[in-house]
Amino acid sequence: MRVPFAASSVPVARQRLRSWLSESGTPTDVIDDARIIISELVANSVRHAQPLPGGDIEITWRLERRGLAIAVSDGGAGTRPRKVQAASSALAGRGMAIVESLAVTWWSDQSRSRSTVHAILAV
Repeated sequence: MRVPFAASSVPVARQRLRSWLSESGTPTDVIDDARIIISELVANSVRHAQPLPGGDIEITWRLERRGLAIAVSDGGAGTRPRKVQAASSALAGRGMAIVESLAVTWWSDQSRSRSTVHAILAV
């Protein structure tokens, strides 16, 4: 799905994924973790990257053998996504640490005009 490059897209993505997973009969605890992951990935995209050429973000998910695969693509940034050690008093900086704690694995792919962050969640 494509959503506007805006913070308001976080709850839209979260709700659509929740609906899709609920219809698939996915357990509630997996849905909750998936909603957190997609929220962090979309929020990080809007905060740290540029939009795709159409001014939006592309979000995909699918169930596969390894689990639930979630990917968020944007127009890229000057740096690669990474987990940082945020201070306990910091108001930001924990996004990829949260994703890493919930996902089986995560990684990013980058080209000159596109960056995609992937996460696999066990189901």
